[in-house]
Amino acid sequence: MSVKKRFLFTILPTNDLGLLTRSLPIARELSDRGHTVLFSHPAKAPGKIIAEAGFENLIPRHPLYELTFSGLSFRKFRKLISQPRFKEDYGNIFIFLAELIRSVPLKYARPATDIWDMDHAFAITGLLNANFIKAQCKAYLKVIEGSGADVVIDFWNPFACIACRIAGKPLITVNQADALPNGNGFIWWKQKPAGVPTVTPAINKTLHYFHLQQVKKIDALNVGGLTLVTGIPETDPLNGPHGFYYIGPVLWQDPHAKIPEWFDHLPNDRPIIWLYAGNPSYGGKSRVFDSETMLSACCSALADGPFHVVLSLGYHPLSNKLASLPANFQCVPYVPGLAMAARCDLMIHHGGYGSCQTGLISGTAALIIPTFSERESNARRIAQIGAGEYVLPRRDGANEKYFDPGEIRNKVDQLLGHPLYKENAVRYGEKLRSYGGVQKASDLIEKFSSI
Repeated sequence: MSVKKRFLFTILPTNDLGLLTRSLPIARELSDRGHTVLFSHPAKAPGKIIAEAGFENLIPRHPLYELTFSGLSFRKFRKLISQPRFKEDYGNIFIFLAELIRSVPLKYARPATDIWDMDHAFAITGLLNANFIKAQCKAYLKVIEGSGADVVIDFWNPFACIACRIAGKPLITVNQADALPNGNGFIWWKQKPAGVPTVTPAINKTLHYFHLQQVKKIDALNVGGLTLVTGIPETDPLNGPHGFYYIGPVLWQDPHAKIPEWFDHLPNDRPIIWLYAGNPSYGGKSRVFDSETMLSACCSALADGPFHVVLSLGYHPLSNKLASLPANFQCVPYVPGLAMAARCDLMIHHGGYGSCQTGLISGTAALIIPTFSERESNARRIAQIGAGEYVLPRRDGANEKYFDPGEIRNKVDQLLGHPLYKENAVRYGEKLRSYGGVQKASDLIEKFSSI
């Protein structure tokens, strides 16, 4: 019998569900095996899912997180400083404001059509600023030290990976191949040009500050004492020899989740399309990662078509532009993903990694409308194995992403009309399962943690 451990799960702090739903199945399995599992995530939508799954969430406290994820208006700020936790977390209002000013990112790379890798993505979202990185590392260090965790299990969070190294804790990482040193980056079908912005100097400045070994590339941060790779070589190729372990599919559906009653009332006389776009708006300086334009195009393409569209929001709000949906649309705040994928005839989504794996495991063809390069990479992999198609953005004048509704509609008709897409999804779903998934991941984690 393995010794029971205390695991802390850390995840890239963005307000979407992709990486979170990759972590929850492993967390549930380890918890069922008798281990203690804690999470640390500051964002609202992930926090809601963590709570629903029954796990404790140790929120990293920092003024930037209060501002970013709480929508810190003057009224909310007054309420915050009156709470007992404010003094414990920040001391006083002057310390809070000083830390906020010191860590606000001032340098950003310009938004780009092509985002070559996560290094480039981080440059667009503020990690060119060493003080910004240091502040978040310190926030996670406080969580790690206060959690009493024996091992940290990370999902693409550079701040937590650095903090774990500072704390001297064993680190396990779970990522897709694009995040790893032996991967191909996001845009593997083109030659990467010179001069792409990099956050490596700011990362190394931070590492030097904490007396840690510097890195040549930031993807080295994603390598733990044990590194697990989601997917299979066909969907997540790695170059050359490596010491990583493929684990196949890692997908979440709350085992206690009730299938919605409206499932029984979905029409049987026309195809069911499940539309999921991730986060319509991340609310940051850049709009590169937002899915709002993809949703608008789908509404135009599918309006009044001969199918029933279930639009799930992942607990995100719809913008005013989408307040009035077509008559053949049904909008729900959240839906159990594996159940919905199995029930529908076609998935349409933004190219999130978890959505791609969900389509394969459920044997459901997909139309992928990727909103940035990492998602386009996922889309191209799915198209390569014949389990789906994709529609790429066009330019509509300035920097706005534009998806052609006519092209979307043609692809929908193509996918619904050819059974080979579904047959390929089923075939590769079986290959994914053969790699062991959550059971294999948990076995490897237990073995590593017992050493």
